[in-house]
Amino acid sequence: MSEATPDALDAPPVPDNPETRSKRLHGAAYQATAILSILGLLLAINQVFNLGIAGFKPVSSAYYYLMIGVFGVIGYLAFPARKRDATQVRWFDWLLGVALLSISGWLAWNAQLIIDEGWNMAAPAYAAWVAGVYVALVLESLRRTGEMVLLVFASIFAAYPLYADKMPGFLWGVELTPAQTVSEYVYGLESIIGIPVQVISDTLIGFLVFGVILAGAGGGAFFMEFASALMGRSRGGPAKVAIISSGLFGMLSGSATSNVLTTGTMTIPAMKRCGYAPTYAGAVEACASTGGALMPPIMGAAAFIMATFLNVPYSEVIIAAFLPALLYYLALFLQTDLYAARNGLRGLNSDQIPALGPVMRRGWFYLFAIGALTWLLIVYRIADEAPFYVSVFLLIVAGIQAGRAALKPRWILNLIVDAGQGIAQILGLVAGIGLIVGALSVTGVANSFSRELVQYAGANIYLLLATGALTSFILGMGMTASACYIFLAIVLAPALIKSGLDPMASHLYIFYWGIVSFITPPVALAAIAAASIAKSNAMATGFMALRVGALLLVLPVLFVLQPALILKGSLGEVVQASVTAIAAVVLLAASFEGYMYRVGRLQTWARIGIGIGGLLMLVPESVTDYVGLGIGLASALASRVARRSNAVSG
Repeated sequence: MSEATPDALDAPPVPDNPETRSKRLHGAAYQATAILSILGLLLAINQVFNLGIAGFKPVSSAYYYLMIGVFGVIGYLAFPARKRDATQVRWFDWLLGVALLSISGWLAWNAQLIIDEGWNMAAPAYAAWVAGVYVALVLESLRRTGEMVLLVFASIFAAYPLYADKMPGFLWGVELTPAQTVSEYVYGLESIIGIPVQVISDTLIGFLVFGVILAGAGGGAFFMEFASALMGRSRGGPAKVAIISSGLFGMLSGSATSNVLTTGTMTIPAMKRCGYAPTYAGAVEACASTGGALMPPIMGAAAFIMATFLNVPYSEVIIAAFLPALLYYLALFLQTDLYAARNGLRGLNSDQIPALGPVMRRGWFYLFAIGALTWLLIVYRIADEAPFYVSVFLLIVAGIQAGRAALKPRWILNLIVDAGQGIAQILGLVAGIGLIVGALSVTGVANSFSRELVQYAGANIYLLLATGALTSFILGMGMTASACYIFLAIVLAPALIKSGLDPMASHLYIFYWGIVSFITPPVALAAIAAASIAKSNAMATGFMALRVGALLLVLPVLFVLQPALILKGSLGEVVQASVTAIAAVVLLAASFEGYMYRVGRLQTWARIGIGIGGLLMLVPESVTDYVGLGIGLASALASRVARRSNAVSG
């Protein structure tokens, strides 16, 4: 039996989709955005492929300044300073945009001089004033593209060099004057144009363009049809469709909330019609959409920045993230199937399920594009160029497949504007976050913090992991996943690595925990978005999402303590860890849902025993694997015997 539908009044208002086109982009603002987006994309293509169009080959720092300037203007046009200006660009938006672009152009023109004369250490007086204005403009961009809490956090840290010498203990740092501080931020290579902006400008732009083209060419609808054709007939089919389609779409967008608002409008009502409770339907969609940021080959900005921090090819991040993401989606899939079995839910009617053959003929190129992108990333390791190649392929084939003049200028222009807005948003975020990185770097606090953290934790790895998990979770409540990861990659990841943990596992650990807050109350942004569609209570949906996606909390601890789960180790170790983890997931799913294959409904005591067995199997140690398997199977067998005995006696 499904639970009663909560009163619609309990449902929160539908939040805005952060990836929909801004209502401000019309008229002159639309035209300016289109021109600037084309200019910015040409700059990126020229730099990535080293084309030297018209002899233009800027030094790297000049290129980064130009990208901030060009897309920063779009940020001022697309994102309002005040809520009441949500549909109208004001005169001061244009003024701020022109100021940012003008200073960025001046910085790019003098980029080589800035490097040669070391302006980050000793800038001329006028240059220090220019830097101060630039920092203020970057903070305003951060305020518009991010949350207020992120602006407050960045502002406090941006001012840190001014009072660092007055802080106690490991928080003590080198004091700088205001002029020295802003000069370091603007003219140095570790702050505004530091690693985050470099990664976005050099690598991620191509993936953002690919995602926009894929969605604009009908990829979202294809993923839904493809998942329906594969799983629609199975029991509880709509939930499995939601998991597959949200996983496929989410790995491209990397935004949990946006993914919920895009795919959830179709999957959640279908799950409710099938018989899933509203809170459960919302929780499944929230968990599936959140997992998209963890699913290779595209995992959002944080994964690309991670590769740069670790100084490894992006393909290594993809390979390491593959098995944990697969285990997470396996847990979701099993739970929805067992829920359907326990409640007698069926799949979609035949007339609601598209035939797989026609679906594949219409949209085979979407899957081919993702496969080709993965191949180029892993085999050829051309992360910067690969998405541009695949985007061109997708545009051409989508136009041919449509059988008509699909590639109309207006449609292409809309794609360019959407791509420009997406790039502007993430560049606005990471340029502001660069102030945090710069403050920690120039004061020396980043190194002292990680060193002292290791010293306080002593030899207790679990204490260090608990500290990291709590910090990541708290920061994840108010920051984007990328912002949370960047901050902790500076101050926490080195401490984990110094304690002897695998570097890749350490970075993935804080990345995972920064995402957990999307399905964990009280914030649970993805769950709240899903609840608004499901017409369910927001907190109830959040707690249900926490239960359904509980493996998300466990996986980071597992692969940190057992790197074989991120494919680090011998083949035997990887196979053994994978098989054990899969068995544990099966047991935990049965315990959560109160139903087990070949056993049927489970009594409460059996659910507890099977759950304990699954948890023991997750402990990275052979003895607990055997003990856990024994307890789980014994509980399942005892439950089956008890059911038969009750049936005979009854």
